[in-house]
Amino acid sequence: MILLLASGNPGKAREVRAALAGLPVRVLTPGEAGVAIEVEETGATYAENALLKARAACRASSLPALADDSGVEVEALPGELGVRSARFGGEGLDDAGRNRLLLRRLEGVPEERRGARFVCVLAFARPDGRFGLFEGDLPGRLLEAPRGDGGFGYDPLLHLPPEGCTVAELDVETKNRISHRGKALAAFRAWLAVELAGPHAAETRREAQRRAE
Repeated sequence: MILLLASGNPGKAREVRAALAGLPVRVLTPGEAGVAIEVEETGATYAENALLKARAACRASSLPALADDSGVEVEALPGELGVRSARFGGEGLDDAGRNRLLLRRLEGVPEERRGARFVCVLAFARPDGRFGLFEGDLPGRLLEAPRGDGGFGYDPLLHLPPEGCTVAELDVETKNRISHRGKALAAFRAWLAVELAGPHAAETRREAQRRAE
């Protein structure tokens, strides 16, 4: 299968390719596929935005496409980030600027109210109109200053008590395994492996799901 990733972000491309390694899937970015994708993210939820992007990529390329929408949900700032996390503070800010703005907004907020979680929803769209959704999250607490040079976005701010570090301080293997996107990708990989195995395997999976219900 040739799969179009509806993102030109090289970090996301590496994560998706690593997650699907071993499956008969070739992941292409829009640049590699020679297509241009411009989508206005007007959805009210991660799922709606992810589907908008996946379907646009599918239409532009006639290939099955994978897209994600993700964000950070902050306990002390309900509803302010979420699906708007990448646009928090306006289009003129980069990752570092958004992190500085978030820290300013959280000045004086006690540790017990600095809970937050990263959320990711993946949407897989096919040319025949079928689609699937896969979700993962990563809970933690927001620090008062960034730590770590890895990752991107809000990774330097989200501290993970079980790991004793921020997301930006995780090694690549651990991040791919426990992150919100890593969990969503693991669910997608498990589903895709069954789909690629053929209709009999897919029916076996559906029967197992019916019995579990």
